[in-house]
Amino acid sequence: MSTVRLFFALWPAPSLAATLAAWAEQARPSCGGRVMRTETLHLTLAFLGPVDAALADELAAATPERRLAPEDMTLDRYGVFGRQRILWAGPGDTPSGLQAAHDELWQWLSGFGLAAPPQPFRPHVTLLRNIEHASPPADAPAPLAWRYDRMVLVASESQSGGSRYRIVAQSRPQGA
Repeated sequence: MSTVRLFFALWPAPSLAATLAAWAEQARPSCGGRVMRTETLHLTLAFLGPVDAALADELAAATPERRLAPEDMTLDRYGVFGRQRILWAGPGDTPSGLQAAHDELWQWLSGFGLAAPPQPFRPHVTLLRNIEHASPPADAPAPLAWRYDRMVLVASESQSGGSRYRIVAQSRPQGA
């Protein structure tokens, strides 16, 4: 049985991804670590992990029928996941619309036999991996506005030197 490693995410526009990459470069001198590639920056809504290839195909076929209400989010802080040695950027508080999108997504996924993780949703964009210092820079750059209206289903494919992300499907904006 073959499997595909999947996750649902918000994918930033190229200009926002470039600004986030600049945040990573700004933070690197104080944290150390490896800067994530600009084209891989995203905010995970639901990490599914390895799923059966048939289920992956089913999810890819169903994703375009999903609707995501357009919302605004502000990324205004750095944070650290110490055990994972990750520096991230994210909102100071989880916006209620984003939390609702996360919860509704997992409710929908439960119909496919997938269960939400027990830990709370902590929206973030990973900027640096393998950081050397477990405290984030004191000040985040100026807040970034992120207007999102769709989510993507992404396959994560292991390669030497890291993972390659391939968008397999995307939802439609509400009303489309």
